[in-house]
Amino acid sequence: MTDQGETGETVTILLVEDDAPTCWRLQDALVKAAYEVRTAGSLGEARSALAAGAPRVLLTDLRLPDGHGVELIRETRRRFPDTEIMVISALGDEESVISAITVGATGYLLKDAFPTDIATTVRDLVAGHSPISASIARFIVRRTQNSAEPPPGPVLNTAKLTPREIDILWGIAKGFSYAEIASHLGLSRQTVPGHIKNIYRKLEVHTRSEAVFEAVQQGLIKL
Repeated sequence: MTDQGETGETVTILLVEDDAPTCWRLQDALVKAAYEVRTAGSLGEARSALAAGAPRVLLTDLRLPDGHGVELIRETRRRFPDTEIMVISALGDEESVISAITVGATGYLLKDAFPTDIATTVRDLVAGHSPISASIARFIVRRTQNSAEPPPGPVLNTAKLTPREIDILWGIAKGFSYAEIASHLGLSRQTVPGHIKNIYRKLEVHTRSEAVFEAVQQGLIKL
């Protein structure tokens, strides 16, 4: 059976991991699930692989032998905005996580809490979820709760968000897929991406993670 995205096409994955045993293990699991997998062991190899075309999913470590994965995430998000990006790293410090999410990662998993079924995790990512290790989710919430009150003033664009867009933001924050959001809100599946594009434009963000972060920071939703 071929694992396919919502378009019916085979899901292509670029796996960037310099630790050979880890790379082999992940590649083996993903290929067995019928994903099309390319691998790279360095930032340079990853850039060469991206030159051949956009993957549907980028899975990347952060600590690469010739650079930092955040550079790769930033470049990939800029060139291929439809690519889903998930970090797989041993780095769980706040700076690494926030940097990766800010530049475009839509998921972040720690290697010491790695899922037993990476194929299912990738499937969730493609379906619109944002897999995040529990410890990371907790400190993101703590960071949000400890943030100072934003200064008053004409900050927002967010005042222009409609109640429907707020509802959709909440669904994104809870990790629901587009189809699930549509079902919960009684919308057609096709209308959700249009609302999300409007949300991104109004919040001046480019990814679901950024939208959720901004929405929480600005008090539009609570997690």
